[in-house]
Amino acid sequence: MSASRDPYARIFLLSHMRAYTSLAGHILGSHPQINGYYEMHLSYEDAAALDRQLEAFRQDEVPKPGSRYLFDKLLHNDYVLTPGRLGVAELKVLIALAEPAHTIRSIVHLFRQKPDPDLYASPVEAARYYVDRVRALDVFCQTSAWPYFYFDAELLQRAPGKLLPRLTGWLALDSPLSERYEVFSQTGKPRRGDTSARVRSGSIDRTRTDYSDVVIPEEVLSLAQAAYRECRARIVSRAADSVCLGK
Repeated sequence: MSASRDPYARIFLLSHMRAYTSLAGHILGSHPQINGYYEMHLSYEDAAALDRQLEAFRQDEVPKPGSRYLFDKLLHNDYVLTPGRLGVAELKVLIALAEPAHTIRSIVHLFRQKPDPDLYASPVEAARYYVDRVRALDVFCQTSAWPYFYFDAELLQRAPGKLLPRLTGWLALDSPLSERYEVFSQTGKPRRGDTSARVRSGSIDRTRTDYSDVVIPEEVLSLAQAAYRECRARIVSRAADSVCLGK
């Protein structure tokens, strides 16, 4: 299939691990106009990448009749998005960051549960990933001329009633995004996003998980907080639209 015959516009969420992106994907992917809800582990640097995305999606799911969008999320610097090279007129970019302390602890908690030792089970390495990713998203926003919508990731859990109407408008959907979502064939599977029972509930769990047992060295956390503060400010300032905590 050539990209010219691909009927779908695209939604790309650029974020980092443990930023409620599985929840975001399920809320978006439950809308009748949106296909896709999980991380596909693809780069998008030319029009052929869109063909690969659609083919990969069709291996797991059937596109919804009359749907408009195909969604993916990019959470790692290994995967690149260059919107201007994709040859698709309608492409929506979403950017989301979560504050570092809870995020880094959540990453460590996740990877400490894996049977084999993992790099990100270390608070220092988890923080390095976080800082590198936040800085890369800042660079993307500085260098790409494509308009994007920014939101603080915590809004998905803390104030979805504030965020979802704005996302609905930005995506020009014909009906509102809902706080309830579907459980799909790939929900909870490894390499598809959150594997916890929470994502299988079909609704937003407002309970904030306690990861206080994970200790981050003070100097490491300070560096992550500075990167978040500085990069977030620049990302918000360049956004075509944004929704932030406390505003």
